[in-house]
Amino acid sequence: MTLTEYVASLSQNPYFGAGFGLFGIGAGAAILRKGFQTSMILFRRHCMITLEVPCRDKSYQWLLHWITQKGAKQTQHLSVETSFLQKDTGQIKTKYDFIPSVGQHFFRYGGTWIRVDRTREQQTIDLHMGIPFEHVTLTAFGRNKEIYYNILEDARTMALKQHEGMTVMYTAMGSEWRTFGHPRKRRPLHSVILRSGLTEKILTDCLDFIDNPNWYTDRGIPYRRGYLLYGPPGCGKSSFITALAGQLEYNICVLNLSERGLTDDRLNHLLSVAPQQSIILLEDIDAAFVSREDTPKQKAAFEGLNRVTFSGLLNCLDGVASTEARIVFMTTNYLERLDPALIRPGRVDMKEYVGYCDQAQVELMFLRFYKDAGDHAKSFAQKVMDYKKDVSPAQIQGYFMFHKYSTPEEVLTNVGTIWTLG
Repeated sequence: MTLTEYVASLSQNPYFGAGFGLFGIGAGAAILRKGFQTSMILFRRHCMITLEVPCRDKSYQWLLHWITQKGAKQTQHLSVETSFLQKDTGQIKTKYDFIPSVGQHFFRYGGTWIRVDRTREQQTIDLHMGIPFEHVTLTAFGRNKEIYYNILEDARTMALKQHEGMTVMYTAMGSEWRTFGHPRKRRPLHSVILRSGLTEKILTDCLDFIDNPNWYTDRGIPYRRGYLLYGPPGCGKSSFITALAGQLEYNICVLNLSERGLTDDRLNHLLSVAPQQSIILLEDIDAAFVSREDTPKQKAAFEGLNRVTFSGLLNCLDGVASTEARIVFMTTNYLERLDPALIRPGRVDMKEYVGYCDQAQVELMFLRFYKDAGDHAKSFAQKVMDYKKDVSPAQIQGYFMFHKYSTPEEVLTNVGTIWTLG
């Protein structure tokens, strides 16, 4: 039998014909499916734009809240975030914020429909945040990235308005800065009474630093500023820094150098990624290190407290890799315990003593509590100075708090109890 006759006989076989037909249909369906998948990939690649925002990004929470408030208002799949807000009256109000839950959501922005996919990986833990890793993916038609830039800017603006008039405190958690507690209402600078001229001196220096970055750049000087406030406890060092941050509209990053696990590398990283427009506060700097001039016995008492070295701190403050556009405040109760290398110019540009009250300070503090008692204020201040000169603002304030319902006359007659209330 020739080949032609063999093929002709197969074509007349009904079983072969049915099988060939089924194969052709299957092959055709597979080709169509593959073509559709390829077309969708090409369509998404050239006709759609996608933005992924991971949970560790600063804009992640901003975006979730913005989507709920401005975008997917009609979504019925929500997660709740509970927080507590303190009113001016002192009452605590419970606040519930609803954000899009894990899943898919849709909203319209600027005439464009956007799909939101919030995904959570239960088996993967984000090492920075300590929570299951998750991300939000936005998908929209078109190729213009400007739409996502506008969305993120709107989300940032809305988040900033929530903290308008507030001071945000940050603390170091791992290798990142986290907000500590709730944002605080800005403390007026005039509410912290220091010796005459000191508040204005520091404020003027800070404003001059902030307003003149080009002056430093033109002269090749690192654009950073360091301050040291020293003096007895309870004299207003930390309170003044908090009020100054409010006046400058800055936030505060509190860094504890005695924290276990803090290393030189992590310290350098934290200083380099500190939030913009923030004051970095190193409180009680004397408790973190001993002076190189101290005895071996004194140094042994500090051994093992932390893993940050003194040379590491110095390099972070003004080394080759140290960041610029930075304001650092240090506080100490014992200036004599600090190593001279730490407080030399370039690392500490301004050292100011914040000490016990003088007569003018006591008088001004009296007037803050008893506004219409000018004559009594002078008498009270004179009595305090005659009784004992070493009195801190904290002691004076504590005395006024104890007598907050007393008359100015009653306050004058009990001056001697200021030093016994504590």
